[in-house]
Amino acid sequence: MAVRLSRAERREQTRQELLTAAETCFVSHGFHASSVDEVAERAGYTKGAVYSNFASKEDLFFAVYERRVERVLTEVVPGLRQVGAERAFDQLATGAIQRRDRDDGWRAVFFEFWAHVLRHPELRERFAAIHARFLEPLGEAVRQLADDRGLTLPSDVTASQVAVAWNAMEVGLALERLTQPQTVDVALARRMGRLLLDAVLAATQPSAGNDGQPQDRRTR
Repeated sequence: MAVRLSRAERREQTRQELLTAAETCFVSHGFHASSVDEVAERAGYTKGAVYSNFASKEDLFFAVYERRVERVLTEVVPGLRQVGAERAFDQLATGAIQRRDRDDGWRAVFFEFWAHVLRHPELRERFAAIHARFLEPLGEAVRQLADDRGLTLPSDVTASQVAVAWNAMEVGLALERLTQPQTVDVALARRMGRLLLDAVLAATQPSAGNDGQPQDRRTR
């Protein structure tokens, strides 16, 4: 016997099916080349169903992005926390390169939408808020890495700033890899990620232990 869904459950099911269809369209064709009509047709709904759930195509993309970030936070981050900050950064740096065939379409449309946001100031705050949620675990990992090495971050830089810089470098490498796959490989991604973190932490001060002496809990 089929389970009868409540109205709220049916609405959520419709929303998720529209998001899945939208993500497929965006990844395959890009943000600007994808239309609301195409999303509706792929999902098996009317155009009105899209607009009853999302205010605009931008709103639809934001929802896709939010869902992807939520999946990272719930499915990926817990595992990274278990392996420790040092290995977590290595895995993040190399993962995007190793998943290149699967992720290239998303990266291309993500860069396209990022550029779109820059030309539409009214979208920036929402984009920044979603992006900040993605970066928050990176800031935690920076703090953990410094703690593992018995160090305190310099007073003129925060863990969040280091996370932004590290991610910007990795995003830049991913962008370069889209056009220069023979140049940007796993070894380069890992090496550059380590160099940035080591350079920042090299400028830190040792943390004092209970006896006032510096501690070194380096885990490498």
